[in-house]
Amino acid sequence: MESTQRAILFADVADSSGLYQSLGDAQALQRINALFARLGAAVARHGGSVVKTLGDAMVCAFGDPDGAFRAACEMHELAAAEAAADAAAPRIKTGFTHGPVVLASGDVFGDTVNVSAKLAELARPDQALTTQQSVEALSPGLRTRCRPLFPYRVKGRPGEVVVCDVMWRLDPDVTETNLARAYLAQAADAALKLTYEGDTFVVNRAQPSLRLGRDKENEVVVASLFASRQHARVYWRDGHFVLADQSTNGTFLMGDGDRGELLLRREEAILGERGWIGLGKSAARHGDHTVRYRIERGPA
Repeated sequence: MESTQRAILFADVADSSGLYQSLGDAQALQRINALFARLGAAVARHGGSVVKTLGDAMVCAFGDPDGAFRAACEMHELAAAEAAADAAAPRIKTGFTHGPVVLASGDVFGDTVNVSAKLAELARPDQALTTQQSVEALSPGLRTRCRPLFPYRVKGRPGEVVVCDVMWRLDPDVTETNLARAYLAQAADAALKLTYEGDTFVVNRAQPSLRLGRDKENEVVVASLFASRQHARVYWRDGHFVLADQSTNGTFLMGDGDRGELLLRREEAILGERGWIGLGKSAARHGDHTVRYRIERGPA
């Protein structure tokens, strides 16, 4: 065994189960393996290596975080180009971190690996996530292409990590100052609208937080036995709308167009533009446990 520093990148196929259902096992596996071959070539171009594949995921290692950053960007560009030409093409989500790992028998182990895997799980399709600590280890020019999202507590790990979004679509010559100003100007007027049983509730800078649950003290009272009394909270933070689970059964989050959903258990996630929130039960099965949401840009 050897202890050393590495950047670890996880790349997951988004909603692989839906892909297998729509294409069939043989064709879906063939598409995923073909994509992984192209992604693996991108990893090698940036000085990394594929440690292993885990069905619908691949684990990659790099000697420095810059390589992981550039590889993640190219991987997303490749997958996005294929998806633009073919709606059935696999989409990916990635997470990478830089830190200490243990090398043993050709594999990698440790907290850095676990955090990377969790980031890939948290990411939405076509999204790359990293941590603030990893951003600080990047070259100065690459740091400007990352923005902090929210603090997150990884199970079994003390303290929180600050999750950061990697803006892989952006031209690296565009300065962060201009990007930040444009983003904040748009975010200031954004409003999250929740709809339940015909009633609409709004979260914005003036009303930055709402509670959801079965108890009548919540702003959004969800009359379902699957919902906890104080089930979840949605709130505005730094231009984003965050869903925080506080329940017994968990909170399900599914964006429009997604073939799968994210299950939160005492965890947080940033909401996409529109979708469904399921309190204690799958959001894919609409009923008295589901809340519809959408984000509107501009004055509420």
